[in-house]
Amino acid sequence: MDILYLMIICSVSLAVIFLIIFIIGAKNGQFEDDESPAVRMLFDSEVEEDKDKKREESDQKVDNKDNKK
Repeated sequence: MDILYLMIICSVSLAVIFLIIFIIGAKNGQFEDDESPAVRMLFDSEVEEDKDKKREESDQKVDNKDNKK
């Protein structure tokens, strides 16, 4: 029976700790930005296209330098 009391105290203590951590996070604005994670995935493809364009441009510059020699 003593172990049950110990387990109840441990469980309630752990729940209180998680509640305190959640409240601190909520006060610091951890959960304020709900919209941008959903929108962020839409912008990833554009970034990849820009990288591909930059690679192509740099490859063309390297090819032009090689052709001049």
